[in-house]
Amino acid sequence: MSGFGSMLLLVVTAVFLAPVSSGLVSSAAAANPIRKVVTMLQKMQVKVAAEGKKEEELYEKFVCYCRTNSGDLQASITEGKNKAASLDTAVLEAIAKKEQTEQDLKKHQEGRAEAKEAMAAATALREKQAAAFAKEKSELDTNIAALTKAIAAIEKGMVGGFLQSGAANILRTYFMEKAEMSDDSRQELLVFLSGTHSSGYVPQSGEITGILKQIKDDMSKSLSEATSTEESQIKDYESLMSAKKEGGGST
Repeated sequence: MSGFGSMLLLVVTAVFLAPVSSGLVSSAAAANPIRKVVTMLQKMQVKVAAEGKKEEELYEKFVCYCRTNSGDLQASITEGKNKAASLDTAVLEAIAKKEQTEQDLKKHQEGRAEAKEAMAAATALREKQAAAFAKEKSELDTNIAALTKAIAAIEKGMVGGFLQSGAANILRTYFMEKAEMSDDSRQELLVFLSGTHSSGYVPQSGEITGILKQIKDDMSKSLSEATSTEESQIKDYESLMSAKKEGGGST
């Protein structure tokens, strides 16, 4: 039995039983109970039909909505899948980039440490070279100055005064300890500087002046070569430091 039929049965039963059970219904009302039931049922039928129509319209709207939006939903799903794939690719690229960056950083740190070590070694060598040049230059300058005075004194015939000077003492020490020359030349110069040369010796004309001039020329040449070497070493050092700093060795 349908829901509407069940409801109709209940209403009819209620109508016919109500006067008996209550005893309060008037005779006029009880005269035509069927009419009341029919009227009530007609009203209920109209209401139920209206509600059914409304539910049908709602259902049709829902079906239309599903049909209309199924394409958009599918497009959204496809777009979401594409975005997920793009994100996966981006994550992989980011991981690879991170690993490459870490490797580059490690190489840079290693290169920087090596550069610092090379710079420290180069600086220590440069300081050693500079100290050696300064010492050599000082000695050469001192000896060249002493030789210049000795040559001038001999040429002017003022040997006696020169032999008592500090320049003569410098030359004595140099010829005795450091000078590279033949034993005969060394002996002759030391005799001259000691003032014990023979009575027949004439300094202005002699062989001593030639020896001293030759020694002075050799020293001047050595000083020029040492200066050139020092300048070249300075340039090499500066180039190395500049390259290492550009390569990551700077602090």
